[in-house]
Amino acid sequence: MKSISLDITKAAQFLGAGAVEALEPQVQAAQEALENGTCAGNDFLGWLHLPSSVTPAFLDEVQACADTLRRQCDVVVVAGIGGSYLGARAVIEALGNSFAWLIQDKKNPVIVFAGNNIGEDYLAELTDYLKDKRFGVINISKSGTTTETALTFRLLKKQCEAQRGKAEAKDVIVAVTDARKGAARAAADKEGYKTFIIPDNVGGRFSVLTPVGLLPIACAGFDIKALVQGAADMEQATGVDVPFARNLAAQYAAVRQGLYTQAGKKIEIIANFQPKLHFIAEWWKQLYGESEGKEHKGIFPAACDFTTDLHSMGQWIQDGERSIFETVISVETPERELDFPADEENLDGLNFLAGKRVDDVNKMAELGTRLAHVDGGVPNIRISVPRLNEYYIGQLIYFFEKACGISGLVEKVNPFNQPGVEAYKKNMFALLDKPGYEADSKAIKERLANEQ
Repeated sequence: MKSISLDITKAAQFLGAGAVEALEPQVQAAQEALENGTCAGNDFLGWLHLPSSVTPAFLDEVQACADTLRRQCDVVVVAGIGGSYLGARAVIEALGNSFAWLIQDKKNPVIVFAGNNIGEDYLAELTDYLKDKRFGVINISKSGTTTETALTFRLLKKQCEAQRGKAEAKDVIVAVTDARKGAARAAADKEGYKTFIIPDNVGGRFSVLTPVGLLPIACAGFDIKALVQGAADMEQATGVDVPFARNLAAQYAAVRQGLYTQAGKKIEIIANFQPKLHFIAEWWKQLYGESEGKEHKGIFPAACDFTTDLHSMGQWIQDGERSIFETVISVETPERELDFPADEENLDGLNFLAGKRVDDVNKMAELGTRLAHVDGGVPNIRISVPRLNEYYIGQLIYFFEKACGISGLVEKVNPFNQPGVEAYKKNMFALLDKPGYEADSKAIKERLANEQ
């Protein structure tokens, strides 16, 4: 079986000779700290050996639940935010038909994502869409009180019960939540929902290979066993004993930290030439942004879809401030073939492409862009994925997770907490007069009055 591959040559050339290799001791120390559990955030290392610890029996249980939802639902709504939905959506969008939402697919339910915003129009339109649908809900929340998800789940629960009856609704609502505590656990126990546990030692952004991601992915009809196997193989390929020269995660962590600390590159743009990878980039942005952006440090994670964004961001990337580097995810072989046709009149002047595969054109656009950006002073890292299937997506997920843990420790931050995320919540709850926030509410309202 092939593997994803990494090319850092067009990035390392922007550093001094041997600069990447010089970071090997720091990278190795970070890997050992992860392996030995001696690093900051060591109570959230459950993801590290998660792929190899997933049992066939557990995957069968997840699949059985998914099959129930698939039989009984035309639509499955996944309610979650951040790491509670991005990983699942990334995999489903990467593997699915780009126009699945327009196709009447009798084999697979429509997967809809909600609970990731507080848009009134969005939620009203969602509830309208579901009025004549047999729908079920996967509610993903450790606490059950995250505002966006809890608000959405309350709406969906009431609607599902009204349309299907309370007894039938119980069979198509699943809770992925804490093992013992929290509002979502209490509700699931009271109502008798099927439940899966979010492990205490796996943070949300690292949770795609837990039921958080596996259940929605299985509901969409994809092979979760192949996904986990790909991740398990990458776990082995990036282990602490794998030499630096063959360890993709170690190399990626080293070169990006070298570009950050030695070459002044503060922004990493993850780019792709395959539109199905848009939500892989969104998942990656959370993974790296929430893990590294601390103590006024951290590479800013951005994303572009090429060639689309070359017509909007291409000028800035080519000629703007030289504070950026690129990581390009390249898919070697598409799943479909489409040849470019000849045209007798040739009014568009494109007959020179006649007979070529569309992907041949795309690959030359990729190569031409890479050459132009490197020539323009943009270091370029290339990750090559053989195909878009479950196995290689599993490899890609674990590769990014492992490299993220290493990179954050080299940066000397705790990659596994997110203290800054709570600041907006505290202000929002105070402004909404949530019980327990009375003192904060008074202080904030006084501050706003003084600023007017």
